[in-house]
This record gives sequence, C-alpha cells and structure tokens, in this order.
Amino acid sequence: AGADGSGGATPINDYPAATGLADQPSLGPDDASATVIVFEDPSCPTCRNFEENTGARLKSGPVVDGALRFVSRVYPIIYPWGKPAVQALEAVYARDGEDAVYWDLFDHYFASQGQLNGDNVLDQTESFLSANTDLDAAGVVDDARAGAYDDAVQADLDAGEAAGADRTPTLFMFRDGVYVTTASGSVSYETISSALQL
Repeated sequence: AGADGSGGATPINDYPAATGLADQPSLGPDDASATVIVFEDPSCPTCRNFEENTGARLKSGPVVDGALRFVSRVYPIIYPWGKPAVQALEAVYARDGEDAVYWDLFDHYFASQGQLNGDNVLDQTESFLSANTDLDAAGVVDDARAGAYDDAVQADLDAGEAAGADRTPTLFMFRDGVYVTTASGSVSYETISSALQL
C-alpha cells in the first residue's frame, strides 16, 4: 500500500523520498522503468550487509542492464562518525562529475566500518582519497569539517523524515514512475526484484 494507504498510486515526483531526486548520486539510467531510493548511513552495519549482498546484486544486474536506477541518499542516524562521513560524501559528489568516487568512498566506509570512529574518519577519508583518486582530498576533508554541504545533507534528512524513514537502510521503490512499496533493514534482492518486476 502507498504511504497514505491508497495502494500506491503516488507519482515519484510527488513522493517525499524523491524530493530533489535530480541532485542525488545514482547508478543506472534516469529513465529506467524501476527506481529504488536508498537511505543509508555509512556507519550502519545493516547498511553494510545490504550493500555487500543485495546492493551488489542490484548494481551488477538490473542497474547494468538498464532496468533499475539506484539512488543514494545519506541518512546519518546511527553512529556519530556517520555525520562527518556523509559530509565528506557530499563534498566528493559536488566535486566529481562522474559520481564514481562517491560510490568508491561509500564502499570504502562500509569495508572499513570497524576501524572508523568520530576521531579518525576524516583522516582516513583523506588518506583513501589521496591514494585512490585525483580529487583534492584535503579540500574534501576541509569542506567536511566546515559542514560546507550541510544543505545537501539536510535535504536528505528532510526527505527521509517526510517519507517516514526511521531506520537504515530504508528503500523506497517505484515502478513506471509510481510508488510501489517501502522496505527497511536487511532487505533481500528477491524482495526488491519481486516488488519492481526486475
């Protein structure tokens, strides 16, 4: 059923989770028949499990095939280090026109989750970016420390809150431009592929 119990006839452009959709990092074609908007916190272990399993299958299958658009929204509500991490992600996204570094950094946060905390996350971010990208790593970290992309982070928080996301990951699924369903936590690939007819 839709957020209002209507059975899901809400167009994607009218759905709160999709507010400012064009400004979000995404994989797959903008005109894919199915869209999933995923609210995640890089400090969230459940998000890591989702990304390493379901997310990886979505990205290597329906996204590559052009059937799915996978949209990322940052939602730092779990551990304190998620807040500076999402600031760094937004700073990277603002600098990297191809989005590739954004996804690489997101994956890096999940892969090294156990070693990160509020004291070292930005130093680790700078090291990772310096070693693996051509971006101005120090500039990204300076922006993250300064909260230069507070508005972008807040836009995601506002969209998630308005849509009722109270945990991570929370996924909002759309098919043919219309809201289908929401799922949270350890969402399986089968749940998504079935809901979106992938």
